[in-house]
Amino acid sequence: MALKLGPILSFRGCVKQQWCVSVLVVLEDGDAAPALTWQADDGATLTAKAKMLASVPGAITDHRVWCFDLAIALKPTPQQINYTLVGSGQRNIFSLPPQNDMPTMAYVSCNGFSSLKLMNDTKDPYAMWRNLSEAHRTCARHLLLMGGDQVYADSMFDILPALHDWLALPLPEKIKKPYTAAMARAVERFYHALYLKRWSQPDMARMFASIPTLMMWDDHDIFDGWGSYDPRLQNSPVYQGIFASARACFSLYQLQLAADEIHPAALPGQTAYNLGFDLGPLVILALDMRGERTDSQVISQVSWKSIYDWMDSLTDQSSHLLVMSSIPVVHPDFSMLEKALSIFPGQQELEDDLRDHWNSPPHKQERLRLIHRLLSFSIAKQCRVTLLSGDVHVGAVGIVKSTREDMGGSAQTLTQLTSSGIVHPPPPGMVLFFLENMMGKEMSDDRDISSTMTEFPGTQHRYIGARNWLALEPDNAQRIWANWHVEGEPHPFSKVIHPQGFKMPEAIIGKIP
Repeated sequence: MALKLGPILSFRGCVKQQWCVSVLVVLEDGDAAPALTWQADDGATLTAKAKMLASVPGAITDHRVWCFDLAIALKPTPQQINYTLVGSGQRNIFSLPPQNDMPTMAYVSCNGFSSLKLMNDTKDPYAMWRNLSEAHRTCARHLLLMGGDQVYADSMFDILPALHDWLALPLPEKIKKPYTAAMARAVERFYHALYLKRWSQPDMARMFASIPTLMMWDDHDIFDGWGSYDPRLQNSPVYQGIFASARACFSLYQLQLAADEIHPAALPGQTAYNLGFDLGPLVILALDMRGERTDSQVISQVSWKSIYDWMDSLTDQSSHLLVMSSIPVVHPDFSMLEKALSIFPGQQELEDDLRDHWNSPPHKQERLRLIHRLLSFSIAKQCRVTLLSGDVHVGAVGIVKSTREDMGGSAQTLTQLTSSGIVHPPPPGMVLFFLENMMGKEMSDDRDISSTMTEFPGTQHRYIGARNWLALEPDNAQRIWANWHVEGEPHPFSKVIHPQGFKMPEAIIGKIP
């Protein structure tokens, strides 16, 4: 057996008290269909049947992507599942939570480098994956939430000659240039090779085989800034051709789907990749913020309807809703800088980066509608809503606070936990200084609704300028303890997220900015 990638675990949802997990492996084209055996706590050995998801092109030999589906009944006590890919010589273990308990989770983002120079300048690229692995041995994680940029595809414009030459063309010629069959083959091979190379890194691969993943994509999974470009360029044949290959590989490797397959957690009534997981006391919503993105929208109206319909259909038994938004909803407002740059020539790349943010002028109204709906959901369902974000290469905490009478009158809050990145280094010191000292910490979003960047737990500043990952650890009181594990720090930084019914003392509420 020539194992090229895997095993990689993916979470499919919890259905009728069954924890559903898929297992992806990539083998050389000539290998026979693989076999996988697994054991639950009762000791019985079961065999999972392989299904082939795709045959993919390689530089020398083609590969085949295979997948196994497991459905394991939850029990009143935690379980460990032992599984073996027959012939691989590996035995792996993953853990399941007890029935009706919230899972213990890890959240990561920005799993790569935006440039070759940055990668070469980073002394220990995967140190935080080893840190996560050590923490997992002490306290098993049931889910690995990945908030975007699982791979960085930006280098395609440097290493693929056809794209490098296309990039040098004037804009009118770029827009008209056809996407040739040769371009398509080169781009397709590039994406497949990228996943195989990056995800085979040992520290990362060990975690992929040990914790079921739940992945959403962001721009670097396509290429930097996707969705925030001039519409003429974004709709050009070349950009659309690249996007089609990126989308197919995201679906194949990150969601473990065949070409015509729909994810079990996909929300009905949409063609994007918005996913919803109802786990009883915990609900997770992973937003697709790239599949339909343009310079004037983040998510389409059709998809928003499916998202809100799904939220409305949830019962009142959940105490926490986690919303995965790759771009932070609460972050400094760069809209004035964006407007200033628009009057200067030659600032296209920086403008694209600024347009990517929720607070960019074309996206502000869409952001405000999301905030209103999340606040209304929290009140109506008596469910605590917490945003999980990445992308910005810093750790941070944001708070949305509402005192509107038509939203319950008393103070209502949404908390945002930002963890970024597990591999990508932090911004330069000057950028951190600018964020900390030159940008306001409080923003008025609407009448009696404001958002604030608060002090990071246990510090006197608002941003953590170091690589990090976030542990989400529930307790018996249905609180979620958010623990940032930060590179170079001996102990995690902690914040507790209380369930909605928790009554915070008035003296503490008065100190919320």
